Amino acid sequence: MTLEDSPDPVPNPPASDPIAAPDLLSTEPIPEGEEDEDGADEDEDDPWAEAASPEPVPAGIVRPKTLTFRFVVENECHGWRLDRYLQKKIRRLSRSRIQRIIAGECDVAGRPAKNGMRVFLDQQVSFTRPTPPEPEVPRNISIVMADPSFYVIDKPSGLPIHPTARYHFSTLTNVLHERYPDEPLQVAHRLDRETSGLMLVARDRPAGSFLKQAFARRLVSKRYLAIVHGRVEPDELLLDQPMAPDPVRVRVRMAVRPVSEGGLPAVTAVTVLRRGEHFTLVECRPHTGRQHQIRVHLNSIGHPIVGDKLYPDEELFIRWAEGGDEAVKGELLLPRHALHAAGIIFPHPRTGAPVEAVCPLPPDLLAFLEQQQV
Repeated sequence: MTLEDSPDPVPNPPASDPIAAPDLLSTEPIPEGEEDEDGADEDEDDPWAEAASPEPVPAGIVRPKTLTFRFVVENECHGWRLDRYLQKKIRRLSRSRIQRIIAGECDVAGRPAKNGMRVFLDQQVSFTRPTPPEPEVPRNISIVMADPSFYVIDKPSGLPIHPTARYHFSTLTNVLHERYPDEPLQVAHRLDRETSGLMLVARDRPAGSFLKQAFARRLVSKRYLAIVHGRVEPDELLLDQPMAPDPVRVRVRMAVRPVSEGGLPAVTAVTVLRRGEHFTLVECRPHTGRQHQIRVHLNSIGHPIVGDKLYPDEELFIRWAEGGDEAVKGELLLPRHALHAAGIIFPHPRTGAPVEAVCPLPPDLLAFLEQQQV
């Protein structure tokens, strides 16, 4: 079933396959006040990720030839040279590219930018750049469950949620708007572009507000499946490892850090489902919701997720971000990281009763398991 349809409520898929739905998820609330464990910046793979998001363009109109970016100068940058300021905002761009931005259609407080000029508190810095070619993305979104208040959808890997510098039109929000122009749909939470699986979409404003609050209060329980390198031992692990941002070139990268060094509590329960000679299929149930939590925790015990470009190798990630798939050809066993949102329990927006949805592994991950005899 696809989003072209508007079905009546459908029952939950049967829990007959241990990979599809091993057990009911725990309904114990997760502590509140934390982020989505897979809530990475949607454009983390884009050198322009540190730039402000381009000005929004309504869905369905002709794609513009340029994108406009705007910043407002912060107090800490008062009096800085413009080139230094832009390098702070777009750290992964080279100095020569920054100079090309300044020499192009760039202005500060409405005046044309010049080399050596300084920026001051609350000034607006803006520039335009040609709209880059937008990568093709999968648009085959399936409905797992439908209700008058919400959809539970199966997001394919490769589809970003919101517009970014690289993915401005080919996004989940744009697809939803195109197919349901008369419904005020709201995506209730985040999921990384490469992660496949379940997402909640509210069908009206009250449901959207309710579901977002449920996520904020950690009243939603989630289950992920991951394929990792190596043989994970023992069968059950509880990874209690605080996390904090990793001070490296890729600003969204996270790392295990003790509380004394600014780490925040992060706990993930891991269960081995299958073992092969070189790979293991695990189920992960996050008890907290730090950014990239599952990926960081699995990497920290020496079992990074297959296809993950950022953990453990930042340099591989940077090569891929700048040169695309061809730049890392032969270095990755899968073109995307093998992480799948397989199960979710959340309170119904109208009744508060628990609702469960499950989603089996997609064909690409099942094929990898079969190929590797896991």
